[in-house]
Amino acid sequence: MSEEGGASIIDVADVTKVYRSGDVSVDALRGVSLVVREGEFVSIMGPSGSGKTTLLGILGCLDRPTTGAYLLVGQEMSTLDETRRARVRGDRIGFVFQAYNLLPRSNAYKNVELPLVYAGVRPRERRSRVLEALGEVGLAERTRHLPTQLSGGEQQRVAIARALVVRPSVVLADEPTGNLDSESAEELLTVLERLNRRGATIVLVTHSEEVAERASRMVRFADGRIVADEPVDRPLAVGLAP
Repeated sequence: MSEEGGASIIDVADVTKVYRSGDVSVDALRGVSLVVREGEFVSIMGPSGSGKTTLLGILGCLDRPTTGAYLLVGQEMSTLDETRRARVRGDRIGFVFQAYNLLPRSNAYKNVELPLVYAGVRPRERRSRVLEALGEVGLAERTRHLPTQLSGGEQQRVAIARALVVRPSVVLADEPTGNLDSESAEELLTVLERLNRRGATIVLVTHSEEVAERASRMVRFADGRIVADEPVDRPLAVGLAP
């Protein structure tokens, strides 16, 4: 486990997750402990069913552990009621999913603005933050474009801007390159690397070794457990499979 870097953002201690259906139980997580510090770029990889997506759901306060503790910026999450958990999701966590989840009839600006509308941010500040976030992902000139007028890679960058606009403590990305061709995936990963260099804390779930190696630290899952956690020696050039 990495102990370098800034203050702890994510602190998971001996977390388990058991799904039950009648008399059948499935151990999705089996005593997982993980610390992610401010400014880290961590990839979590493993085959389907290894527990990585289950862990991401817990980190994003979309699910609760069966046992164990999860602290986000020093606050225990599993004991919060749903209203407070929803507030944490809106204020501290930026989500990027494989499916872009953009509103099809809203342009890039409106899609990015939406979390701020829900949060009650004033219009002038909303505009400033939306334009800043779209600029961060290289889409300052595409604010009026609908999702159908954007490439897959551009749509995913809009989704990243929407995650960034709330100024989260951590960005959680679940297979963000899964629907992209190799060129768009490369552009997206370059954006994530640049954001990380500027201080963003990123946790990226992937099944792809090539994608995982773009992080600075790789955590490997198998059978609901962490089986490796080590820094990444970044290659000078990376080719991505489609």
